[in-house]
Amino acid sequence: MPYLSLSVDLEGRDPAAAEDACFEAGALSVTLTDAVDDAILEPKPGEFRLWPKTVLDVLFADGTDATSAVSQLASLLNVSRELIRVKHIEDKVWEREWLKDFHAMRFGRRLWIVPWHEDLPAGDDNAIVRLDPGLAFGTGTHPSTALCLEWLDANLAPGSTVIDYGCGSGVLALAAAKLGAERIDCYDIDPQAAIATRDNAAANDCTERLRLHDDPELLPCNSAVLLANIISGILCDLAPRFETLLRPGAQLVLAGILDEQVDSVIDAYAPFIALRPFGGRDGWTGLAGTRAPG
Repeated sequence: MPYLSLSVDLEGRDPAAAEDACFEAGALSVTLTDAVDDAILEPKPGEFRLWPKTVLDVLFADGTDATSAVSQLASLLNVSRELIRVKHIEDKVWEREWLKDFHAMRFGRRLWIVPWHEDLPAGDDNAIVRLDPGLAFGTGTHPSTALCLEWLDANLAPGSTVIDYGCGSGVLALAAAKLGAERIDCYDIDPQAAIATRDNAAANDCTERLRLHDDPELLPCNSAVLLANIISGILCDLAPRFETLLRPGAQLVLAGILDEQVDSVIDAYAPFIALRPFGGRDGWTGLAGTRAPG
């Protein structure tokens, strides 16, 4: 059963009003997508942000008259009919369709992120996290997540205690557990992230070592490693908070930092820890440092 798909550039229009207009026109679904691959990672609490160039994708049922739908949508959105792109999409098992592009990935020497539809890689000493993409951010495909995973593979000492601040899907926490961490404390402002982390931990038999917190004030202050893969502005804001969480000798690993933002993040943490780049990928940099003992 083919669907009718219409798409148009949002061009600064109110997304909520545009969505309502689409459903008024009989749409089955409405999706906002990025037109030019601008990164939006974790928003602040209560903040809703879109890409600078956002595309509105609208799906209509089989049998919908394309000419009529285009005219109605153009009128409701106050755009020219010529700006609305039309195509027909064959029905598929959409909830599994995206899996064809998600395959096992290795980070460092022995850490693997493996989707459930693939066989496990050979190797007795492999540390394997089973994970499918979901609503919460983090599968290892983003450069900043990959940098953190590679750092864990190369640097995490067995028996370490870890904080994953902004845990998303829990991928970093699960990787730490598979690499031998004794305990991982997780926090995220997004309730969906807590659900995803809890589910993924259960699926990977890591529940006993992961602790989920709904209040950052409950995070321990004696962990050996603190991981935060967020965005640079929030990382800078969190510097005083992280200072209270880092015991002497603890390691801090920060990611979600564009190359041009490195200096500002280093400066924000300079009063209590010296951060240095440990890797870079596709315009993103990872920073790490060890708090001085004593």
